[in-house]
Amino acid sequence: MANTFQFGFQDATSPLMEELLHFHDHAMMIIFLISVMVLYTIVSMVITSLTNLLLLDSQEIEIIWTVLPAMILILIALPSLRILYLMDEINSPHMTIKAIGHQWYWSYEYTDYDALEFDSYMVPTQDLTPGQFRLLDTDHRMVIPVESPIRVLVTAEDVLHSWAIPTLGVKMDAVPGRLNQTTFIAARPGVFYGQCSEICGANHSFMPIVIEAIPLQFFEHWSTLMLEDA
Repeated sequence: MANTFQFGFQDATSPLMEELLHFHDHAMMIIFLISVMVLYTIVSMVITSLTNLLLLDSQEIEIIWTVLPAMILILIALPSLRILYLMDEINSPHMTIKAIGHQWYWSYEYTDYDALEFDSYMVPTQDLTPGQFRLLDTDHRMVIPVESPIRVLVTAEDVLHSWAIPTLGVKMDAVPGRLNQTTFIAARPGVFYGQCSEICGANHSFMPIVIEAIPLQFFEHWSTLMLEDA
């Protein structure tokens, strides 16, 4: 999760988020080089009083400042399109989970099981235990196995919501009457936090998302206990 005064991204937990971080660094480097070049040109024009008549009308310069921006756009567009296709790719998921947004909590249905479903409410401040985070922890976590492709079907029951986990590189709108789907792979065990990212009413800030990624054998034990309690 994010730290105090953190200005950068959270550490990547999924391969997709790693790709997004690499693309961000790639684009920022190009923007930095363009900014330096533009700043150098502005400073040179301000402090230099000499004028070269050959630069006022030059076919070569016009070709350069037309072709160069086009090449820069291609350098940005190609990796971007690759990541867009990766985000839409659904490759034989091992498990499908349906996330339903309500005002103001989330419901989860494990569609591969008969009766494995539960509601996930934010833990009130007065009920927090040591180690829990205010406005981020829930009474029931969405538990998933590590290193398994997970498909999440996202919808809403009342108004627009958005199911977002920054460290996994996942953000999907929850629209009433419509099923959107996204996929991710948790590359390591851990607890990952997110929040509704669509203004959905008075308690929009109080419907967090918590995902707990655990090894497969522990997930099977957890699912067995949940089915026995159902």
